[in-house]
Amino acid sequence: MRRVFGVKKDKEPPPSLNDASDRINKRGETVDEKIKRLDAELARYKEQIKKTRPGPAQEAVKARAMRVLKQKRMYEGQRDMLYNQTFNLDQVAFASEGIKDAQQTMSALKSANKELKGMMKTVKIQDIDSLQDEMMDMMDVSNEIQESLGRSYSVPDDIDEDELLGELDALEADMGQETEGEGVPSYLQPDNEPDLNEELNLPSAPSGHAMPAGKVNNQPVDEHGFPAVPHASLRT
Repeated sequence: MRRVFGVKKDKEPPPSLNDASDRINKRGETVDEKIKRLDAELARYKEQIKKTRPGPAQEAVKARAMRVLKQKRMYEGQRDMLYNQTFNLDQVAFASEGIKDAQQTMSALKSANKELKGMMKTVKIQDIDSLQDEMMDMMDVSNEIQESLGRSYSVPDDIDEDELLGELDALEADMGQETEGEGVPSYLQPDNEPDLNEELNLPSAPSGHAMPAGKVNNQPVDEHGFPAVPHASLRT
């Protein structure tokens, strides 16, 4: 049966916008190359027309140049048409991409909306308000506990502040009087200690001249002014 009727061929998928645009661009490039070759021929014919004298030969060259010029105009018309088709395809592709982006955006918004609805079901504003009220009550209780623990047991509650201020003023006045009576502090006063040399009854330091033997401070001295050394008596 397959040999008689054959096998049904699968249909080829329709070309995409990018495929169609690429195909048209390739055709446009081919047309541009043909126009460039025709421009080169026209330039050659112009040089020949300038070099030949008026007559049959020049007319023949002009006829060939006219034929080439007509081909160029035909190819230029095809190129313009292909450029217009490419421009239309680009506009359609841009619109198609915009619609795809809008579809993706709508899909993302729907998914996010569904997730938000599910999350809002688990969170209620009444629960949040009651939780805030409980937290405020707990903070008030905590403050009361801290104030109660911070009380001083030795200080009575019925202390007169005016009386305390009076005692403080009197204390400051007493301290001021003591400071005025003392005058200069002891560490700034001159030293009134007795002369150490007088207490020890030491002789004065000798000068550069030798002093005759005699007595200084009621003590015997030698010829150099130093205290005389007593001589021990030798007993036989």
